[in-house]
Amino acid sequence: MKHIDVSALNLGDDSRAVAYLKHEVVQVKFAQAEGSIVSREGLNHYAAGDAIVQGSTADQWSVSREQFERKYAPHGGQAMGVDGAYVSRPIPVHAKQIDVEFSLNRRVGGDLLLGKAGDWMLQYAPGEFGVVDVTRFASVYRIYDAKA
Repeated sequence: MKHIDVSALNLGDDSRAVAYLKHEVVQVKFAQAEGSIVSREGLNHYAAGDAIVQGSTADQWSVSREQFERKYAPHGGQAMGVDGAYVSRPIPVHAKQIDVEFSLNRRVGGDLLLGKAGDWMLQYAPGEFGVVDVTRFASVYRIYDAKA
């Protein structure tokens, strides 16, 4: 298995990475206490107040409260921070499909995520990474067209 070091990685500088937009309505519960969940890609630790997200493909993961508010908007009429439906904001992310089994940390020193051959490595912001299953990626991500 190939481990990808994210300490100095910038997918924006990688000629094989492409910008994509996520479009998905998700269901969210905000954690009352610290804990962890196991996503398809690995263990996700969270703190009180962080978002526990369930995607349209039934996958679950956690997002820090700060990053959640940057990446999602309320979709069901509720205020930010209240359990319910949220929609991904149209923020481009860089993504690269990896052709071998791989691992990477969500951030330096963060949770270890595992990807299968064909899964996608994403960079959400400087120092923030994720792994998305190939089938899920195809269902919720579209190539970013800056002209649109």
